[in-house]
Amino acid sequence: MGLEETKFLLRIHRIAPNNLLGQNFMVEPTLYPKLSDYASLNKADVVLDAGAGFGFLTRFLSEKCQHVVAVEKDARVAEVLRERLRGVENVTVIEGDLLKTDLPEFNKVVAVPPYYLSSRLVLCLLERKIDCAVLVLQQEFAERLAAAVGSEAYGWLTVVAWHRAEVELLDAVPKALFYPQPKVNSVIVRLVPWRQAPFEVKNEAFFRQMARWLFTQRNKKVGNALEPFLRRTRKLSKQEATRLIEAVPFRERRARDLSPKDLGELANALAK
Repeated sequence: MGLEETKFLLRIHRIAPNNLLGQNFMVEPTLYPKLSDYASLNKADVVLDAGAGFGFLTRFLSEKCQHVVAVEKDARVAEVLRERLRGVENVTVIEGDLLKTDLPEFNKVVAVPPYYLSSRLVLCLLERKIDCAVLVLQQEFAERLAAAVGSEAYGWLTVVAWHRAEVELLDAVPKALFYPQPKVNSVIVRLVPWRQAPFEVKNEAFFRQMARWLFTQRNKKVGNALEPFLRRTRKLSKQEATRLIEAVPFRERRARDLSPKDLGELANALAK
């Protein structure tokens, strides 16, 4: 199991790894127990394996939990996945786009998702009621999730993630553990949703939209960055937007220096 078996499966099924689908297959099975342990899997858990590939991790998870939902977008890979897991009764294989598929309920996620899916998958998982997610993510992306306020990596994704969950960067995963080998290293990341959010926001969608906008202009003063945002989203005149901004906190500071809680307070001051 691992590199040689992955190469064998690709060869006999005449599958060429698809760069557009981020098909870099994990080929180091010694990593699987670590992922399972970090998720504290038990026989009551229903686990999502997002981007299941040929099912090496899926099969391992099936021995640790009640049920595994294995999702694979590539039709040819999904066909091999179904065949390899035929007879494993506690695995459901779903072929399709994870973000557009009606998934059964699950309470944990253990996965090595393709890189292109990372940000949308994390945002999707932050919206769901789960116990935890243990993911192998591209190092740069993982560092953005857990960045310190004011750092180069700190951005809107950090803010949104921090509001929803505790983010832990755990072990490094060298690029040599994948085939084909990607250009970058990865990190095991654990997301554990807060039992109670560290701060409240009145309008979640507006909070995310505002944070995303402000970090496209991270070096501008917040007041200056907000004016075109409010004119566009609220259909306000320049004068109306200026009056509204004059009443909000942090308008003289820069987005890069505001904590997630500060940005929550700012969003609440502007939310309808």
